[in-house]
Amino acid sequence: MTSLFPALADGPGERSEMGVPPDEVRGRVALRFGERSSTYGSLAGAAGALATRLRGAGRVAVWATPELETAVAVTGALLAGVAAVPLNPKSGEKELAHILSDSAPSLVLAAPGTELPAVFGDLERLDVDASATGSAPADESGDGDPALVVYTSGTTGPPKGAVIPRRALAATLDALADAWQWTADDVLVHGLPLFHVHGLVLGILGPLRRGGSVRHLGRFSTEGVARELSEGATMLFGVPTMYHRIAESLPDDPELAKALGRARLLVSGSAALPVHDHERIAAATGRRVIERYGMTETLMNTSVRADGQARAGTVGVPLPGVELRLVEEDGSELAEYDGQSVGEIQVRGANLFTEYLNRPDATAAAFTADGWFRTGDMAVREPDGYVRIVGRKATDLIKSGGYKIGAGEIENALLEHPEVREAAVTGEPDADLGERIVAWVVAADPQAPPAAEELAAHVAGRLAPHKRPRVVRYLDVLPRNDMGKIMKRALVADA
Repeated sequence: MTSLFPALADGPGERSEMGVPPDEVRGRVALRFGERSSTYGSLAGAAGALATRLRGAGRVAVWATPELETAVAVTGALLAGVAAVPLNPKSGEKELAHILSDSAPSLVLAAPGTELPAVFGDLERLDVDASATGSAPADESGDGDPALVVYTSGTTGPPKGAVIPRRALAATLDALADAWQWTADDVLVHGLPLFHVHGLVLGILGPLRRGGSVRHLGRFSTEGVARELSEGATMLFGVPTMYHRIAESLPDDPELAKALGRARLLVSGSAALPVHDHERIAAATGRRVIERYGMTETLMNTSVRADGQARAGTVGVPLPGVELRLVEEDGSELAEYDGQSVGEIQVRGANLFTEYLNRPDATAAAFTADGWFRTGDMAVREPDGYVRIVGRKATDLIKSGGYKIGAGEIENALLEHPEVREAAVTGEPDADLGERIVAWVVAADPQAPPAAEELAAHVAGRLAPHKRPRVVRYLDVLPRNDMGKIMKRALVADA
């Protein structure tokens, strides 16, 4: 296939396709982590030298710390035609042991001086030299060859390794380039972890495929965001927790508001961004955050386009090359898009993973007979094609009084109440309704939380009476994972 990274190719032909002279590309900064940076020329040398050592190595694990070496490691593996298995440095030993046993890497790549947990045992370690020089071997990889094995969060059992082919990386990143008008002139800033699709594929491999630049904050801070956007960065990628902190900081930080106003594109993903955070950011900066929708197994499926309407509460339209449909519980496709009827999202396209590693049973169950992937996400679709996700089929679809209700829209309504800081919605058994709606609320003032009756009336007035919470439970904080997603199974287990 064509090189995943034209700017790192040895010959001038592919680089010139970006409209930038080869010498200028090689001198351009590709990656910056804090005070450390790498130009395309130095990255080509370091990743090329590593690729030569990795050729034929099979799968390799990458200890995915937020450092320059992680980006060099994954890029080198891809140049070598070797599948990389990014590992979360915060994972517990039980989870790490499962992933290492399941993926059976031939070695682990890490930054020099990094201490690895004892669970790695005698697995060969190779320290990544970000200053090495060399040339990558000839790329003989095919479109369907594995590029990454990314492990799912394991909410329904041990994490499964989604095998992502090279064609999926190219398809998703090129589709996003179309949707976001993403070019080599863009400079991306983000502070996301590098062991998952959002932080690694979109945040690191995306700019490298475009021939652009990425500035990684190491650790997210509003000060870091303001600094980088004030110094020429054009795009910001974040998760809702980050944008919530930005929204909270804006009233007292005019420099942050000014910096965000300079950005060409503010993108949120990995979970739904509450509408009230959308509105607070837009009011303070004049810029609207756009959302996209994807998952480990599919990479990206939809997005609000840069040249489209940034509509809070939606994840936009299907990306080029992605087929998307909503289906009823019996598998039949929803006949029309009315903005109200809820169905499960199924997708098909070159962006899909090929299999769950060593799990043919799970792979078969994930696909329909005609090749559509069952996402497990529930959504409605507007007449103009915009998709609005209302929750997960397993945890967010509540069947109450004969209605199918998505938890997400109730959460957004609750978050519009001025006395609610955080909210989650689940269902629990009810002898009369089948399921009753339960709201889990973190109050803006824990000493004076809004009354349950007030919150129920607030939701009923914005949505419909049957969508009001029947039970309200107050918490000091909602349980979240590393990506800021609320862990609803933990809520239900503690109820």
